[in-house]
Amino acid sequence: MNTRVVVREHGSLGVATGPASLDYATVTPSAFAYFCVLAEGFNKAGARVLQRDGQQRLKLDNYVGVLQSPCGTVVEVLPKHHAGAGCAVTGRALLRKMILADLEATPREAGVASLELFDAPLHEWVMARFLDELDRLLKRGLRFDYQRVDDELPFLRGQLDMRRQLRQPPGRQHRFQVRHDLYLPDRPENRLLRAALERVLRATAVPASWRLAQELALRTAEIRPSARVEADFDAWQEDRLMAHYAPIKPWCELVLGRQMPWALAGAQVGISPMFPMEKLFERFVAKWLRKAVVPRSEVKTPARSEWLCRHEGSPVFRLEPDLMVQLDGQRWVMDTKWKGVDAADLAGRYGLSQADFYQLFAYGQRYLGGVGEMALIYPRTATFQVPLPPFDFGGGLRLHVLPFDLNQEQLFGLEALALPTRSAHFPVAMAG
Repeated sequence: MNTRVVVREHGSLGVATGPASLDYATVTPSAFAYFCVLAEGFNKAGARVLQRDGQQRLKLDNYVGVLQSPCGTVVEVLPKHHAGAGCAVTGRALLRKMILADLEATPREAGVASLELFDAPLHEWVMARFLDELDRLLKRGLRFDYQRVDDELPFLRGQLDMRRQLRQPPGRQHRFQVRHDLYLPDRPENRLLRAALERVLRATAVPASWRLAQELALRTAEIRPSARVEADFDAWQEDRLMAHYAPIKPWCELVLGRQMPWALAGAQVGISPMFPMEKLFERFVAKWLRKAVVPRSEVKTPARSEWLCRHEGSPVFRLEPDLMVQLDGQRWVMDTKWKGVDAADLAGRYGLSQADFYQLFAYGQRYLGGVGEMALIYPRTATFQVPLPPFDFGGGLRLHVLPFDLNQEQLFGLEALALPTRSAHFPVAMAG
């Protein structure tokens, strides 16, 4: 029996029945036991996805996506920033938009059907996008290649293999041992697409996706699925003749569990992509910033050229700000944080972390020489609508705490950094 539950990041999973909310979801005992084992594996790998919180509760961290258990339980974890008002549909749409931005994929569907009206978990959306791209690819045509095959035929075709022909046993001299070329779709890319399609056929629970997957399976019946996924991905060609394969590759990677370089395979059951929200937010802001700054600017994500100190002639502790913009010898350093800020809590320092300020101070000394403008970028929420007053480190080094609106895709207060932007064609939200 399939069970689907929805929670938000930092929520909890447990076996005890409780009030339905986005902060707590009840799962079956078998699913809970499986997620406990999964949590141990994640912890050993250095990823804090699930943490034990007593005997009957698991605490989720800041990973979002899908977890599945062998018993059929599907847990969809949504961003806390947008799901706080209790709207799972809005949180789901935000997550999909951020994933699309990171994949650099362009939504092809008419209107906003894919992002807002497809009321299904993330993994079903991923499978639907894969099927949609595969359908388009098949309509354009698969890439075939000539492949040399050895065959035994009653007639001559291609090149006669004299060595094999001379070894024919008595009574079979009428059969020809030949070597010839066949025009086949047996390429690494096509094998991977077939493997992903077979996985979708087993995993999808959406009737429309299942019907389309069955149709596509008939159209690709001659292709054998990949038996060496990683090797075939390494052999995936991206030349001019394979350009029409580019849109489907990220969806194929998600379906087969390869995903983004920094994403996490949620489980070996079904299709379970899990994404760290701080990384999704960082990459979303970085993509926006590249469009916002003037074309001559260089945006590094992250910057990796400076170190905190030296020891016995060698650099120690590399400093890596999330974002750095360079233009005409001037630099701006920025960091993104997927945390909440309370602009009214002056006594509590707005909920800001002292460790983050130490980190930015070190960035300012090494990357800006102690003089310049820096920024900490947080998601814009009901408690953080406009930039905070700047923080002065002295000596001409200042730090701005700015809100980024994920709905409007705008950074508020960017003008305080004196960062050259395409203001005429790319308006930046002003503070206040």
